[in-house]
Amino acid sequence: MAFSTTNRRQETYYLHARDVELRNHHSQRIYFFAKTEKPGAIDAVPDGYEIVENPRTALPVLRKVKADAAAAG
Repeated sequence: MAFSTTNRRQETYYLHARDVELRNHHSQRIYFFAKTEKPGAIDAVPDGYEIVENPRTALPVLRKVKADAAAAG
């Protein structure tokens, strides 16, 4: 079952991951939220990441945990 989160507007979003190839032929994993569960949905938030909500649009965003916040607790 895919990881889901609900924003302040009570809309549910599902977490997805996808490997993309960059122009320099390196591969990078991207994470994104979608309103529907699609192929590529993942079950948990990756280690070292946290979910925050965009204050204007209420869209959930996955971001890396800051080093000083991780050390504090």
